[in-house]
Parts: sequence; C-alpha cells; structure tokens
Amino acid sequence: MSEARRGGWDSRSGEDPQASDGQSAPAADQEVPQAAGGQPVPEADRGDPPIDGSQQAPRGDSYAWYRRGLDLLSRGSPAAAAELLERAAEAEPGARSVREALARAQFDAGRYAQAADSFRQNVEAIPSDDYAHFGLGLALARCGDPAAAAEHLALAAAMRPELAHYAEALRGVRATLAARTQAGSGAPPPPDGDEPR
Repeated sequence: MSEARRGGWDSRSGEDPQASDGQSAPAADQEVPQAAGGQPVPEADRGDPPIDGSQQAPRGDSYAWYRRGLDLLSRGSPAAAAELLERAAEAEPGARSVREALARAQFDAGRYAQAADSFRQNVEAIPSDDYAHFGLGLALARCGDPAAAAEHLALAAAMRPELAHYAEALRGVRATLAARTQAGSGAPPPPDGDEPR
C-alpha cells in the first residue's frame, strides 16, 4: 500500500490542501531562531519538535505537514507520517489527497480499521475514485471482512482493468471467500488461495 498512484504524489488538479507554495510566515508571536550574526535559521534547518500528542503542533501549515508526511511515508516511517497527516486532515477535512495519504500511512502502520475509515471517506466523496475503492478493499480484507473487500476491489478492477494488482487483490479475497465457504461445507479448499498484498 505504500506505493501511491503517480509515484507517491497525487497530481490531481485542485487537490493541494492549500494554494500556497508550502512556506508559511511565522506568526507574529512566534520566535524565529537566530543563527550567529543575527540571521534567521531557515525553517528546514530548525528541526521539528516531537509530534506525539503531548507536544505542541509541528511547525508549518497543513501543506507542509502533508509534504513531510509523504516524505516520512516514502522513507518507511508510516506511524510518524500518520501523525502529521492526521493534523493536516483535521486542518483540511475536504482535501482528498491528504485523506488518501493518511489512509496509506494508517494502512502501512497496521491501523487497518482507521485506514478503511479514511479510504471510505474518499469513496463517499468521489465514488468513481478507483484507488480509494482499492485501498478500502485491502483495508477491509485485513480487518477480516473479505466479502466487503471483494465488493470494493471488484469496483476498482472494473474501473481500471489494466491494473494487474487490482485484479490480483480481487482474486485473493475471492479465494479467501471460496475457502471459507468450502470450510463451512466440509470440502477441501482450492489449491490457489492467494492473500491480497
């Protein structure tokens, strides 16, 4: 799940959570660190405070949190990415790209029920979003609901039949359903019972 469409950056137009260039001016009451000679330290060199719930919010705006969250996700830190992306999603609740990145981070962090909820919000906002159906299907499969997973994976595969991994995930959950059905009837499971990736 850690690989998003379009190489990790959602390039759908109009999806940036803010129309800024990602840089924000410090608030009037925020102290800007100074280097030797009185020059301000660039924001990128200041470091972020810890992002657990006991600390203040990380520096920047929702767009900066989104970009840093994507970076953390791409570097293999989904739990830290999810914390930043949760803040960005709270600040920009209508931004589907933020919600998608959050869902991916939650999934990769093993928080499948939360990932399913995040993907579901994107499905409800745009029912034709194939990737949201795919992510929701994978998350539901990991939550132990292959019937609901198969429904969303079938929609994703029908919308984008050229994407082999959609069809592969659908075959996996259908195999799981078939195995469960046969286990209930006492018949042996089919030989090719792949699990979704």
